[in-house]
Amino acid sequence: MNAEPTVVGSVTLVGGGPGDPDLLTVAAVRALAAADVVFYDRLAPHETLAELAPRARLIDVGKQPGHHPIPQHEIERLLVEQAVAGANVVRLKGGDPFVFGRGGEEVDACRRAGVPVRVVPGVTSAIAVPGAAGIPVTHRRTSRMFTVVSGHAPLSPGELEHLAGLGGTIVILMGITNLPSISAGLARFGMDPRMPVAIIERGFSSRQRTTFGELRSILTESVRAGVSSPAVVVIGEVVALARDGDAAAASALADAAAATGG
Repeated sequence: MNAEPTVVGSVTLVGGGPGDPDLLTVAAVRALAAADVVFYDRLAPHETLAELAPRARLIDVGKQPGHHPIPQHEIERLLVEQAVAGANVVRLKGGDPFVFGRGGEEVDACRRAGVPVRVVPGVTSAIAVPGAAGIPVTHRRTSRMFTVVSGHAPLSPGELEHLAGLGGTIVILMGITNLPSISAGLARFGMDPRMPVAIIERGFSSRQRTTFGELRSILTESVRAGVSSPAVVVIGEVVALARDGDAAAASALADAAAATGG
Protein backbone atom coordinates (compact mmCIF):
# COMPACT_ATOMS: atom_id res chain seq x y z
CA MET A 1 0.00 0.00 0.00
CA ASN A 2 1.30 3.42 -0.94
CA ALA A 3 1.86 5.88 1.90
CA GLU A 4 -0.32 8.95 2.08
CA PRO A 5 1.39 11.96 0.47
CA THR A 6 2.85 14.43 2.96
CA VAL A 7 0.81 17.61 3.24
CA VAL A 8 3.13 20.62 3.11
CA GLY A 9 1.98 24.13 3.81
CA SER A 10 3.70 27.25 2.57
CA VAL A 11 5.56 30.35 3.70
CA THR A 12 4.75 33.88 2.54
CA LEU A 13 7.20 36.67 3.34
CA VAL A 14 5.11 39.80 3.68
CA GLY A 15 6.46 43.34 3.65
CA GLY A 16 4.54 45.26 6.30
CA GLY A 17 5.75 48.72 5.33
CA PRO A 18 7.03 51.33 7.81
CA GLY A 19 4.45 50.53 10.49
CA ASP A 20 1.19 52.16 9.46
CA PRO A 21 -1.40 49.44 8.69
CA ASP A 22 -2.87 51.71 6.00
CA LEU A 23 0.34 51.16 3.99
CA LEU A 24 -0.09 47.39 3.79
CA THR A 25 -0.66 46.23 0.22
CA VAL A 26 -3.83 44.41 -0.81
CA ALA A 27 -1.73 41.25 -1.29
CA ALA A 28 -0.36 41.60 2.26
CA VAL A 29 -3.85 41.92 3.75
CA ARG A 30 -5.03 38.85 1.83
CA ALA A 31 -2.02 36.80 2.93
CA LEU A 32 -2.59 37.69 6.58
CA ALA A 33 -6.30 36.89 6.37
CA ALA A 34 -5.47 33.37 5.15
CA ALA A 35 -2.64 32.71 7.62
CA ASP A 36 -2.57 29.91 10.20
CA VAL A 37 0.60 31.24 11.86
CA VAL A 38 2.19 34.69 11.71
CA PHE A 39 5.76 35.35 12.81
CA TYR A 40 6.14 39.12 13.13
CA ASP A 41 8.87 41.70 13.76
CA ARG A 42 8.74 44.66 16.14
CA LEU A 43 8.73 47.18 13.26
CA ALA A 44 5.91 45.45 11.40
CA PRO A 45 2.34 46.75 11.93
CA HIS A 46 1.53 44.22 14.66
CA GLU A 47 -0.93 46.25 16.76
CA THR A 48 -3.79 45.29 14.42
CA LEU A 49 -2.67 41.74 13.71
CA ALA A 50 -5.51 40.12 15.63
CA GLU A 51 -7.91 41.84 13.24
CA LEU A 52 -5.83 41.29 10.09
CA ALA A 53 -5.10 37.60 10.83
CA PRO A 54 -8.18 36.53 12.82
CA ARG A 55 -7.55 32.76 12.72
CA ALA A 56 -3.77 32.80 13.04
CA ARG A 57 -1.45 32.07 15.94
CA LEU A 58 0.70 35.21 16.41
CA ILE A 59 4.34 34.77 17.38
CA ASP A 60 6.67 37.69 18.14
CA VAL A 61 10.19 37.05 16.81
CA GLY A 62 11.25 40.68 16.73
CA LYS A 63 14.78 41.88 17.28
CA GLN A 64 15.89 45.06 19.02
CA PRO A 65 19.27 46.80 18.70
CA GLY A 66 21.75 44.63 20.59
CA HIS A 67 19.06 42.16 21.70
CA HIS A 68 18.06 39.21 19.52
CA PRO A 69 16.02 36.87 21.75
CA ILE A 70 15.32 34.51 18.83
CA PRO A 71 18.36 34.06 16.54
CA GLN A 72 17.85 34.24 12.80
CA HIS A 73 18.61 30.56 12.25
CA GLU A 74 15.93 29.67 14.79
CA ILE A 75 13.37 31.86 13.01
CA GLU A 76 14.15 30.04 9.79
CA ARG A 77 13.80 26.68 11.51
CA LEU A 78 10.40 27.66 12.93
CA LEU A 79 9.13 28.82 9.53
CA VAL A 80 10.09 25.54 7.93
CA GLU A 81 8.78 23.45 10.85
CA GLN A 82 5.33 25.03 10.74
CA ALA A 83 5.06 24.80 6.97
CA VAL A 84 6.15 21.16 6.90
CA ALA A 85 3.41 20.49 9.45
CA GLY A 86 0.91 21.84 6.92
CA ALA A 87 0.42 25.41 8.13
CA ASN A 88 -0.07 28.46 5.94
CA VAL A 89 2.74 30.58 7.42
CA VAL A 90 3.21 34.33 7.08
CA ARG A 91 6.50 35.98 8.00
CA LEU A 92 5.52 39.63 8.55
CA LYS A 93 8.49 41.98 8.29
CA GLY A 94 8.83 45.73 8.56
CA GLY A 95 9.38 47.61 5.30
CA ASP A 96 10.22 45.36 2.37
CA PRO A 97 11.48 41.79 2.98
CA PHE A 98 14.43 42.24 0.63
CA VAL A 99 15.65 45.64 1.93
CA PHE A 100 17.92 44.75 4.87
CA GLY A 101 15.22 42.39 6.08
CA ARG A 102 17.11 39.07 5.77
CA GLY A 103 14.31 37.92 3.50
CA GLY A 104 16.77 36.33 1.13
CA GLU A 105 18.07 34.07 3.88
CA GLU A 106 14.55 32.97 4.82
CA VAL A 107 13.66 32.24 1.20
CA ASP A 108 16.81 30.11 0.88
CA ALA A 109 15.95 28.17 4.05
CA CYS A 110 12.47 27.38 2.72
CA ARG A 111 13.74 26.31 -0.68
CA ARG A 112 16.37 24.02 0.85
CA ALA A 113 13.61 22.34 2.86
CA GLY A 114 11.33 21.98 -0.16
CA VAL A 115 8.75 24.37 1.27
CA PRO A 116 6.81 26.55 -1.23
CA VAL A 117 7.65 30.20 -0.58
CA ARG A 118 6.60 33.49 -2.10
CA VAL A 119 7.34 37.14 -1.36
CA VAL A 120 4.86 40.01 -1.06
CA PRO A 121 6.81 43.27 -1.48
CA GLY A 122 6.28 46.07 1.01
CA VAL A 123 6.67 49.84 1.19
CA THR A 124 10.26 50.47 2.25
CA SER A 125 10.99 53.07 4.92
CA ALA A 126 14.01 54.16 2.88
CA ILE A 127 11.64 56.08 0.59
CA ALA A 128 8.41 56.37 2.56
CA VAL A 129 9.76 57.83 5.82
CA PRO A 130 11.70 60.67 4.16
CA GLY A 131 8.57 61.34 2.10
CA ALA A 132 6.48 61.54 5.26
CA ALA A 133 8.85 64.29 6.44
CA GLY A 134 8.50 66.17 3.15
CA ILE A 135 11.84 65.01 1.74
CA PRO A 136 11.90 63.50 -1.78
CA VAL A 137 14.88 61.18 -2.16
CA THR A 138 15.26 62.38 -5.76
CA HIS A 139 14.48 65.68 -7.45
CA ARG A 140 14.95 66.53 -11.09
CA ARG A 141 17.26 69.49 -10.41
CA THR A 142 18.83 68.47 -7.11
CA SER A 143 19.39 64.72 -6.94
CA ARG A 144 19.27 62.21 -9.79
CA MET A 145 20.12 59.20 -7.62
CA PHE A 146 19.81 57.88 -4.12
CA THR A 147 21.79 55.28 -2.22
CA VAL A 148 20.35 53.18 0.59
CA VAL A 149 22.86 52.15 3.23
CA SER A 150 22.66 49.87 6.24
CA GLY A 151 24.14 51.64 9.25
CA HIS A 152 23.84 48.57 11.45
CA ALA A 153 27.62 48.07 11.32
CA PRO A 154 30.40 50.66 10.89
CA LEU A 155 31.22 51.49 7.27
CA SER A 156 34.70 50.84 5.97
CA PRO A 157 36.96 53.70 4.80
CA GLY A 158 36.45 52.55 1.22
CA GLU A 159 32.67 52.63 1.56
CA LEU A 160 32.76 56.08 3.15
CA GLU A 161 35.04 57.42 0.42
CA HIS A 162 32.73 56.04 -2.25
CA LEU A 163 29.64 57.55 -0.63
CA ALA A 164 31.27 60.93 -0.13
CA GLY A 165 32.07 61.21 -3.82
CA LEU A 166 28.96 59.60 -5.27
CA GLY A 167 26.59 62.57 -5.09
CA GLY A 168 22.83 62.40 -4.90
CA THR A 169 21.00 61.45 -1.72
CA ILE A 170 22.18 59.04 0.97
CA VAL A 171 19.52 57.26 3.04
CA ILE A 172 20.79 55.37 6.08
CA LEU A 173 18.65 52.78 7.84
CA MET A 174 19.54 51.57 11.35
CA GLY A 175 22.24 54.24 11.49
CA ILE A 176 21.84 56.06 14.81
CA THR A 177 24.48 54.07 16.71
CA ASN A 178 27.10 54.51 14.00
CA LEU A 179 26.14 58.07 13.00
CA PRO A 180 29.27 59.56 14.67
CA SER A 181 31.66 57.46 12.59
CA ILE A 182 29.57 57.83 9.42
CA SER A 183 29.33 61.63 9.58
CA ALA A 184 33.00 62.01 10.51
CA GLY A 185 34.05 59.64 7.74
CA LEU A 186 32.01 61.43 5.05
CA ALA A 187 33.55 64.75 6.11
CA ARG A 188 37.03 63.23 6.13
CA PHE A 189 36.60 62.08 2.53
CA GLY A 190 35.49 65.45 1.27
CA MET A 191 31.74 65.82 1.71
CA ASP A 192 30.73 69.47 2.23
CA PRO A 193 30.39 70.02 6.00
CA ARG A 194 27.35 72.20 5.22
CA MET A 195 25.52 69.31 3.55
CA PRO A 196 21.93 69.19 4.89
CA VAL A 197 21.04 66.21 7.06
CA ALA A 198 17.72 65.05 8.53
CA ILE A 199 16.92 62.35 11.05
CA ILE A 200 13.32 61.14 11.01
CA GLU A 201 12.31 59.13 14.06
CA ARG A 202 9.35 56.75 14.28
CA GLY A 203 8.07 57.46 10.78
CA PHE A 204 4.31 57.23 10.24
CA SER A 205 3.58 57.05 13.96
CA SER A 206 1.91 59.65 16.17
CA ARG A 207 5.38 60.39 17.57
CA GLN A 208 7.11 61.04 14.25
CA ARG A 209 9.75 63.74 14.63
CA THR A 210 12.41 65.23 12.34
CA THR A 211 15.70 66.70 13.51
CA PHE A 212 17.51 68.88 10.97
CA GLY A 213 21.15 69.86 10.80
CA GLU A 214 24.24 69.84 8.63
CA LEU A 215 26.95 67.23 8.35
CA ARG A 216 29.12 69.27 10.71
CA SER A 217 26.37 69.78 13.30
CA ILE A 218 24.03 66.80 13.13
CA LEU A 219 25.66 64.97 16.04
CA THR A 220 25.20 67.95 18.32
CA GLU A 221 21.63 68.41 17.12
CA SER A 222 20.81 64.73 17.60
CA VAL A 223 22.19 64.67 21.14
CA ARG A 224 20.33 67.86 22.01
CA ALA A 225 17.08 66.36 20.67
CA GLY A 226 17.63 62.97 22.30
CA VAL A 227 17.30 61.11 19.01
CA SER A 228 16.76 57.35 19.26
CA SER A 229 15.93 54.36 17.06
CA PRO A 230 14.02 53.53 14.95
CA ALA A 231 15.08 56.38 12.70
CA VAL A 232 16.02 57.10 9.10
CA VAL A 233 18.92 59.42 8.29
CA VAL A 234 18.86 61.41 5.05
CA ILE A 235 21.95 63.22 3.78
CA GLY A 236 21.74 65.45 0.71
CA GLU A 237 20.55 68.70 -0.81
CA VAL A 238 16.99 67.39 -0.98
CA VAL A 239 16.77 67.82 2.80
CA ALA A 240 16.63 71.60 2.24
CA LEU A 241 13.29 71.14 0.52
CA ALA A 242 11.77 70.30 3.89
CA ARG A 243 14.14 72.01 6.31
CA ASP A 244 13.95 75.65 5.37
CA GLY A 245 10.60 76.10 3.63
CA ASP A 246 9.74 77.23 0.13
CA ALA A 247 12.16 80.15 -0.17
CA ALA A 248 15.25 78.15 0.80
CA ALA A 249 14.14 75.22 -1.33
CA ALA A 250 13.75 77.49 -4.36
CA SER A 251 17.21 78.94 -3.72
CA ALA A 252 18.75 75.47 -3.42
CA LEU A 253 17.14 74.40 -6.67
CA ALA A 254 18.33 77.56 -8.43
CA ASP A 255 21.90 76.95 -7.23
CA ALA A 256 21.76 73.34 -8.42
CA ALA A 257 20.38 74.36 -11.80
CA ALA A 258 23.10 77.01 -12.24
CA ALA A 259 25.82 74.52 -11.32
CA THR A 260 24.60 72.06 -13.95
CA GLY A 261 23.88 74.66 -16.59
CA GLY A 262 20.13 73.92 -16.38
